[in-house]
Amino acid sequence: MRRNRNQQTIRTVIGVVFVLFLVISFVVKTLRERQQEQPQQAPAPAPRQEPGPGQAPAPAPSAPSESSVHLTMGNPSGATDDSGNADNYLMRKPYFALAYNSRKGTPSWGSWSLTASDLGTAPRVEFYPDTSLPQAFRHIYPRDYANSGFDRGHLCPHSDRAATPEASRATFVMTNMLPQAPHLNQQAWADMEDYCRAMVRRRPTSLYIVAGPAGQGGEGSKGQADTVGNGRVTVPAKCWKVMLAVENGTGSADDLGRVTSSSRVIAVVMPNDQSVGHGWARFRTSVDEVEALTGYRFFDRVPADIIRPLKAKADNEAVRP
Repeated sequence: MRRNRNQQTIRTVIGVVFVLFLVISFVVKTLRERQQEQPQQAPAPAPRQEPGPGQAPAPAPSAPSESSVHLTMGNPSGATDDSGNADNYLMRKPYFALAYNSRKGTPSWGSWSLTASDLGTAPRVEFYPDTSLPQAFRHIYPRDYANSGFDRGHLCPHSDRAATPEASRATFVMTNMLPQAPHLNQQAWADMEDYCRAMVRRRPTSLYIVAGPAGQGGEGSKGQADTVGNGRVTVPAKCWKVMLAVENGTGSADDLGRVTSSSRVIAVVMPNDQSVGHGWARFRTSVDEVEALTGYRFFDRVPADIIRPLKAKADNEAVRP
């Protein structure tokens, strides 16, 4: 009897040990599987080196531009396509690129390349909202400009993309628009657009153009206004444009290596009001001045020893009135 009890006790102990072994094996297996499922953490970035006494701070790098020829020369504000970056949201479109400011309801800047192959006779179309914006962003509609006294002013112009109906239509999206005074949009601003197109027609040249707004408060045909569209769209006080001409350019990323110390650079700042008439050349300034106005950095992918002297001087080439 005692022997049977001992045997039963031994069997019970063996059973408990076996169950514990199974439990421990299961726990170890589960922990290993969870470790394998967890993504490896990226290495911590190297600490930023602070400049020493008398040294200038290192320039902020441009956002990646390989996927857009329109950002070949740089990304002025370091915009990103992170939807959490609503007021500096990068949009790489097929025919131009831009940084959208959701709070203002306008682009902060638009950037595009221009060659003779972009020109043509495609017709204008109706303006339309940009459905590619994140849903939480402020979406602007053509009606927001209605009866405001301000034009829907293109940054990338329709005529710079008139080679095909598709390219032309792309420029009528509302994320490409600013409220511009009619005398600005239809006169000096349009005159400079015509001049740029004439440049690429005359000789094999690629232009890299960036344009945008500055400040708040302009004067349209119905008087002064800080906003239009019931406060949804900010009216800029000034509009600016910078342009880099690359001779024998192809409108490709290879043009970055074709910029030389003799490349022509043009910059203008114009008031957004009804005082502006025809003749854009009188509004010329330096790219450095536009950088000071906007806080942006233009053409920063060009080697510094080439681009810095070009940005420091205002263009003075003779321009027909």
